[in-house]
Amino acid sequence: MSLSRRSLLAGSAAALSASIVAGPNADAWADNPEASDVDSKTPGKTRNTRFAVNCEMWWGKLPFLDRLRAAAALGFPAVEFWPHQGKDIAAIKKLKDELKIEIAQFTAWGFRPGMNDPTQEDAFVQAIEEGCQVAHQLDCTKMCVVAGDNQAGMTKEQMHAQCIKALQRAAPIAEREKVMLILEPMNGRVDHPGHCLYGSEDAVKICQAVGSQFVKINWDLYHMQIAEGDLCGRLKEGFAWCGYLQIADHPGRNEPGTGEVNYSRVLRQAQELGYRDYVGLELRPKTTEMAAAIAVNKADQW
Repeated sequence: MSLSRRSLLAGSAAALSASIVAGPNADAWADNPEASDVDSKTPGKTRNTRFAVNCEMWWGKLPFLDRLRAAAALGFPAVEFWPHQGKDIAAIKKLKDELKIEIAQFTAWGFRPGMNDPTQEDAFVQAIEEGCQVAHQLDCTKMCVVAGDNQAGMTKEQMHAQCIKALQRAAPIAEREKVMLILEPMNGRVDHPGHCLYGSEDAVKICQAVGSQFVKINWDLYHMQIAEGDLCGRLKEGFAWCGYLQIADHPGRNEPGTGEVNYSRVLRQAQELGYRDYVGLELRPKTTEMAAAIAVNKADQW
């Protein structure tokens, strides 16, 4: 889940912010009549939905902490990231407080080793204990967990049963620490062939079997579009188990408006269902981060 990190900029935070706000697409967007209702300086300040920029996929050439500064410079109220391991948590905490932004969620357990592997059950539970302490350091209330790739010699049903068993052990920890575990189903057609959990139906069944309000779904609408479609209908059916939303358009996994999904309709549906938490922007800006931020802003208008 990691991307290369090359330090190409070493200027002050002020210089960084100025370069982001005055990016190459800023004037073009400001002059576009269709974008006249978008603040071209801080498009992250959106009308209806609160968005969290994924710092692993935006500004990939910047040092990690500068990505938080970049998100704040565009007006976004929060960020999300992948594994906490290998990151300077104290520095992230200090900077996010200075910038007055939040950490919406991070990954506590990734693809490998799998949660669906019986030999990893104790390690998974320990990782949740440790992750909750990191979450407290960051004033964060959600952690993503991944079911895992297929295990040799195990059926899908057996792997899902093991996920339920592991999550049932972890649920009391999440409840005690008040940190929600959000289970992320993937897609197999484009990004994650050979994974054990696709689509909302099986994810809902797993969460129902665990039976905790602190174990829900990281409802990534990009994966859901590829795995099952009917985004509004599926979200309505399983909304009781939706703990967090993420978006990206398809094909391409870029910002709204670059693919086939009508995100204005989907985001409105989420709000009508009662969703008020952050929506993660786990997407790759197709051209520039400024253009992607403005496209997100446009998608949030209805």
